[in-house]
Amino acid sequence: MMEIRLYNSLTKKVETFVPIKDNEVRMYSCGPTVYNYAHIGNMRAFLFADFLQRVLRVVGGYRMRWVMNITDIDDKTIRDSKIGSLEWKTEMGEQTEDPRENLKKFTNYYLEAFIEDISRLGIKKEHFYSMPRATEYIKPMQELILKIMKNGFAYISEGSVYFDVSAWREVDVYGKLYRIDFDNFKSGYRIDADQYEREQVSDFVLWKSYKEGEPCWDFYIDGTNYPGRPGWHIECSSMEYELLGLPFDIHTGGVDLKFPHHEDEIAQSKAGYSIDPTAFWCHNEFLEVEGEKMSKSLGNFFTLRDLIAKGLDPIDIRFAMLSAHYSSKYNFTFDGISAARKARLKVQEYIYDLWDKAAGIAGEKIEGAAFELQNKVFTELANDLHSPKALAALFSFINENEVDKISVEDARKLLTVMSQVNDIYSVWEISERKEVKEEIPQEIIDLAEERLSAKKAKDFKRADEIRNKIIEIGYSIKDTKEGYEISRAN
Repeated sequence: MMEIRLYNSLTKKVETFVPIKDNEVRMYSCGPTVYNYAHIGNMRAFLFADFLQRVLRVVGGYRMRWVMNITDIDDKTIRDSKIGSLEWKTEMGEQTEDPRENLKKFTNYYLEAFIEDISRLGIKKEHFYSMPRATEYIKPMQELILKIMKNGFAYISEGSVYFDVSAWREVDVYGKLYRIDFDNFKSGYRIDADQYEREQVSDFVLWKSYKEGEPCWDFYIDGTNYPGRPGWHIECSSMEYELLGLPFDIHTGGVDLKFPHHEDEIAQSKAGYSIDPTAFWCHNEFLEVEGEKMSKSLGNFFTLRDLIAKGLDPIDIRFAMLSAHYSSKYNFTFDGISAARKARLKVQEYIYDLWDKAAGIAGEKIEGAAFELQNKVFTELANDLHSPKALAALFSFINENEVDKISVEDARKLLTVMSQVNDIYSVWEISERKEVKEEIPQEIIDLAEERLSAKKAKDFKRADEIRNKIIEIGYSIKDTKEGYEISRAN
């Protein structure tokens, strides 16, 4: 057990973390909006949250109560689940005349895909205390809105309920996480969109009035029904309160959520519950692809499924992302994933060798080696999750301590430490060496077949181009009498 220090976005400094209650950490992470497959930028935020909770458990020795919400109702899920939507897939079933039923079918499909994707990345569903869907907490959201109204910080306009930023600024700060320019702020100006630009400081919607063809719920205020659905920001505040209680210990998310989403969470939670939601706000930085912002127009927009189809191992993606510090921008490159794979396999070979040594082959005794490794790695992880320094310590140890010079006793101790390290990174096997037959992705097989056809047609230029493309993706291809052999390039 070590003291954990984390950068707190609220105080703008690294602080010693101490749980509010006993030895349990209550942590809330902003989860996915299930309207499509999550892209790798989203995945960085989820991997960061997973890494943090693992460090808190393994290095800090804390019990975890980790909640990640599922946004299954917002502008995007409604837009893409509506009757006649081009985004509807046959696997979701038949659309009905009930918008709420269509919304459920649509979001169920992408929720299952999300759970499958994060599982491939080593994020375990059993580590979550809860993964609540927003639509399961409509009533608590309405109760919170009524409290905010009663306290004088919300008003009704054209059937919708808005948070009154001007009224809130008279009693508390609005802009605790993100410096806001109020010079152009217009009191009473309202925004209905769930997501909007940082420059748009305005009264934000808590409850959106019903629009034809949209899913809706009844909401009675002073005897009058205002049918509609919740705004995006109110969802997290109510689920945090219901599942963790206020204040809880840590809130995570990407830096893009600081404003407006997290700033609005702070305001509406305190306006309704009369208490700040959390003590620590921890944010991860953006992900870029080959040095550029990820976008579909640039052709560098990837989901995890896209990358797997290109032959990448999701565990290599996990290791590559966790090798960088969460507070620095991460530049995703295919060369970077290849380098991460080589580094990961080097550690894996060391573990296999330790396993062999632990089976009973004699060697020189290296006193205190296991404690030294654990102390160096854990000390860096305890210091604001400094993964680059922790991994540097791990590789230095491996380079300086050959397995054949380690005693059986120390090999067993080192395996225990490596198992603890792997409880955090979750990218290695703590076992004897295994002969694994790797499944080749269909995309690589299709390229190999195309190359074979080109060779038969004596189009050797095209065959070489395809071979180079296969190599770029991370595989090698060898001609045989039967046709070809494909293997991953290590």
